[in-house]
Amino acid sequence: MKAEKEEVTLLQRQTGSDRSMRVENSSAVRLTVNPNSSQFFKEKSLSLSCEGAENSAGWTLRRSTLEGKSHCGETWGRWSNSSCKISMTLPWDSGAYWCESREGAISNMVNLTVTGGSVILQSPVLPVMEGDDVTLLCKTKTTPSNLPAAFYKDGVFIGSETTGHMTIQHVSRSDEGLYKCDISGHGESPSSWITVTGNPITTVLPTSTPPPPTFTSLTPGSASHPDAPSLQLEFRLPFHLLVFCPYFIATVLMVSLCRRRAKAPPTCTGQKLPDDLFD
Repeated sequence: MKAEKEEVTLLQRQTGSDRSMRVENSSAVRLTVNPNSSQFFKEKSLSLSCEGAENSAGWTLRRSTLEGKSHCGETWGRWSNSSCKISMTLPWDSGAYWCESREGAISNMVNLTVTGGSVILQSPVLPVMEGDDVTLLCKTKTTPSNLPAAFYKDGVFIGSETTGHMTIQHVSRSDEGLYKCDISGHGESPSSWITVTGNPITTVLPTSTPPPPTFTSLTPGSASHPDAPSLQLEFRLPFHLLVFCPYFIATVLMVSLCRRRAKAPPTCTGQKLPDDLFD
């Protein structure tokens, strides 16, 4: 049984590796699993959906197991409205699943494990984002399910929890690997691969900040202040008036005097005036 588990896990990893290039170039269709888990007890039901398929007639669910490659509705499952329902899971349902179109485009791939044992590890079925928290649940088939459990990564003990829950905070690429758990007196779960993907790169454009306003004291000849021209005009206008007005008044008086002299009758020095001028 242990050798069979290892063979299924190896098959799932190899299948995902061989098809990784096609997955990256696939359409926007995504495969989801309900319940959201990568491991299931036998004789349970689950549903796999091809989300984003505009034409369900052009898509189908395929899988690769120890029995070979096949599609939903062929010898297993029931296909309806872009979803495949497996009413009773069995150990040979373990394998890699993906959505595929008639043209050969495929969705993401998920690895599912169905066990006849009494312990499973519930872990994310889809890749998790780098920096997120990941919770692992070690669960028994019988109640209560929240029993003390030990957790392992790539066969190495990483810790134990009294309630069967382990949370890995702020996961990174180094947290990728095969995880399993063990509950004393009940047994060990199968191993499941957890994939960690990088966060999307966000480019932040620099924003320009206007410089703070500057204030310059007003000095003679300075016009840096926005009101300096008007202020200088207000000061210079009275000054010019005071200087110009005396010259203007003197000019007017001289012109007026000259005009009066021009209108006066001519006189000759030493000439006697007529006597009747004074009568």
